[in-house]
Amino acid sequence: MREEPLINYYSHKSYRLTNSAATSYLSPMNMLVITLWYLKHYHSERYISSELNLSQPAVNYLLSTVVDILHSCVYPELISIPTNLSSSKTPHEPQQHHKLIVDSTFIAIPGPYNSEKRKVYYRAKSSTNYALKVQIACDFRHRIVHVSECYCGSVHDITILRESELLEHVNDAVQIIGDKGYIGEEYVVTPRKKSRGRELTDKDKDFNHDIDSARAAIENIN
Repeated sequence: MREEPLINYYSHKSYRLTNSAATSYLSPMNMLVITLWYLKHYHSERYISSELNLSQPAVNYLLSTVVDILHSCVYPELISIPTNLSSSKTPHEPQQHHKLIVDSTFIAIPGPYNSEKRKVYYRAKSSTNYALKVQIACDFRHRIVHVSECYCGSVHDITILRESELLEHVNDAVQIIGDKGYIGEEYVVTPRKKSRGRELTDKDKDFNHDIDSARAAIENIN
């Protein structure tokens, strides 16, 4: 990533941590770390200001400025816009791969103010309890071959799979592996569940172990 914009910003806007004992400055690296910390956990600006002994307006300005810099530097290099924008769902040719692993991951967001939105975005597994959800499919070499649109955090994995059009781009030669969230989808190989009152056989346990081992690729990506 190009660091000139952040350094240029720092040279013009040196933020101060002021207390009764001393005055110090936030380096470009510290500013970046604070912003990445915020983007990871979405702590409130009030919490960040109290933890770092910064004023809340300073935190707001720091975060918004560094996010703008990251967007201008990182987005063009990592995000490729499809040339055909007539469809919001662009296939990534997953049919070229014989085995795929599929899973959904959460993108933490601040809690919505609207009570109805809070319900649809709520997800207990998210670090902030509110999240967007996106489905990713990769091959056994950790290469991402399909990404779905974003969904509300409360949407079930199997619903996203069926609406993502991933299944439309696979054939009988392609095997899709998923976790228990995809049980019930005939085109996905999932772990075996034990029946009521019965334990899994050793064969079933070995099968589930193989599924878990295969899914390590997508877990590393998520």
